[in-house]
Amino acid sequence: QVQLVESGGGLVQAGGSLRLSCAASGTIFSIRRMTWYRQAPGKQREVVASIPTGGEPGYVDSVKGRFTISRDNAKNTVYLQMNSLTPPDTAVYYCNAEIRYNSRTNNYFSHWGQGTQVTVSS
Repeated sequence: QVQLVESGGGLVQAGGSLRLSCAASGTIFSIRRMTWYRQAPGKQREVVASIPTGGEPGYVDSVKGRFTISRDNAKNTVYLQMNSLTPPDTAVYYCNAEIRYNSRTNNYFSHWGQGTQVTVSS
């Protein structure tokens, strides 16, 4: 079994910062891509930032220059540093990881965290 646990959400004033963490645990041989999504009330879930193993991260245009995604492969953890937050950033943030369970398979499986609420007040 694999579990993703997010932390770091909360209430912050506009212009403030938060750092989200997402730690994967369980039966993990390797993790290919780790991605942060968010879903605001009444809106579809959208990709915020994504980072492949050994590759360059990508961001949705609305967060470029403000958010930074990083990962610690030794800890199976992905981070999202969020600066200059604005009320439109208010959403539940979810992490996703593509996980290979063991050396006997080449398949990767998608796993989700439970989500963490980020609220930005004006």
